[in-house]
Amino acid sequence: MKYDHLVLGSGLAGLSFAALMSQRGKSVCVLEAHEFPGGYGHTFTMADKYTFNAQLHYVWDCGDNQPVGQFLRALGIRDRVSFDKFDSLAYERMRALGLSLDIPYDYELLIERLIELFPSNSHNLASFVRLVAATGKALRGYGGASRHAPFAKRSLSFIRLIRNVNSTLQEVFDDFSIPPEAQTLLALQWPCFMLPPRKVSFLAWVALVDGYHGGAYSVSRSFEFFVDSLVEIIQENGGEVLYNRKVVDFVFAKEQCVGAISEDTDTQLDKCEHLADAVVCNFDPKRAAEMIGLERFSSSVRRRLDYQYSPSNFIAYCAVEGLDLTEHGFGQSIFYHTSRMDLNAAYDEMYSLGNYERPSFAISTPSLHASQHQSCPPEIQLLELVTVADYQRFHDLKRINRRAYRRKKQEILDSMLDVIEKKYIPDIRKHLAYTVGGTPTTNERYCFSPRGNSYGSNLTPAHFGLNRLDERTSINGLYFCNASAGFPGFVGTICTGMRLFEILKE
Repeated sequence: MKYDHLVLGSGLAGLSFAALMSQRGKSVCVLEAHEFPGGYGHTFTMADKYTFNAQLHYVWDCGDNQPVGQFLRALGIRDRVSFDKFDSLAYERMRALGLSLDIPYDYELLIERLIELFPSNSHNLASFVRLVAATGKALRGYGGASRHAPFAKRSLSFIRLIRNVNSTLQEVFDDFSIPPEAQTLLALQWPCFMLPPRKVSFLAWVALVDGYHGGAYSVSRSFEFFVDSLVEIIQENGGEVLYNRKVVDFVFAKEQCVGAISEDTDTQLDKCEHLADAVVCNFDPKRAAEMIGLERFSSSVRRRLDYQYSPSNFIAYCAVEGLDLTEHGFGQSIFYHTSRMDLNAAYDEMYSLGNYERPSFAISTPSLHASQHQSCPPEIQLLELVTVADYQRFHDLKRINRRAYRRKKQEILDSMLDVIEKKYIPDIRKHLAYTVGGTPTTNERYCFSPRGNSYGSNLTPAHFGLNRLDERTSINGLYFCNASAGFPGFVGTICTGMRLFEILKE
């Protein structure tokens, strides 16, 4: 059978595009190498009763008039897929060596809280936060499905953006003479990029911060419900979603891409040819280009394909029994902790040296974020801990010494649990009914992310600017559509799928 659209991968960008196209009456087939849909948004169950989402913790742009709300309305499922909004006064809680800052949605309230902590720097802090708000507004000015594609050339908004297009967050901190302690509190959500202030693109940081200032959300039932709802739309409209089908080659007719060849993921047998008028590549563009042959692509696309992958992460998935985490301050917010005030040094210590004695990490409580969650038994609450990890270190340990690999996982978990017992939840270990750790090699194995990368291409200034890869491949019939050919995260990938739909729908 020949389809209108063949989508290679079921990440959120691919599913979003496929759902919109299938609803429009187009024939769609989605090939997924995993047994579950969703890419990094997929959900898995451990010990037959604890359900964890692979990576998603909180998201933005989910209000009625925001991109995700508009997307769901276009699919006719806005009433079915609802969201819970995080605490408006403290959607993020930053904790750094005795200093605390709760991040509210309101920028002026954030300024007030910063000035209360650092009164001698009031002017600089206010000016910095207002720059963030103005830059966020400029980023939002490139609306519709391209809301996260910030670089159309438009007068003052473009000038405001281009001024900092090559800047890191650290460079802008330095320009405003922000005191080091305030820098730490403002940048403690660094796990959202897996980059420290001296490396992360200022515009990438603003896009995330400003997105959350417009509302931080979780899906009321679960992120699994969101993903499954997109799959149902595809199937209800006659589309197919085929699992355990790994793409091993592309099919060409002269110079046009007309399909792909897949095989059974487990057996590497049962090869099938899938043909389509348009092939949408939702998996890593660099890997796809290597399969096809770089020489087939134009020089400008080859340059854009020459990106670094983002760093990877370590995540501990925990089930807590006999303890109400709300009594310890947890609920509709994410905690960020650092045991070292200098985030650049803390990051290097963990990522480059593999030393987690003074960890910096995020604490998420997903069962408290979703009001209708069914992710665990009622007497259980879920806890997740996230920090950075070097892929090569874990890859080598796993290949050479499995016991050392497991020890390293336990070492990182113990380091974070030591902090939690001391600072947040006494005797947490006595209440852990279940724990399992995911490493960079786990990401590579289950999410098929090269080098276990967390966000596709690295979110440094070099990869978040005018030359960022988009849907264009220079090959007729082939389109890129994923976190590296668009933008990462829940909203970024959905908007990437929406953008490609708008381009191809006619």
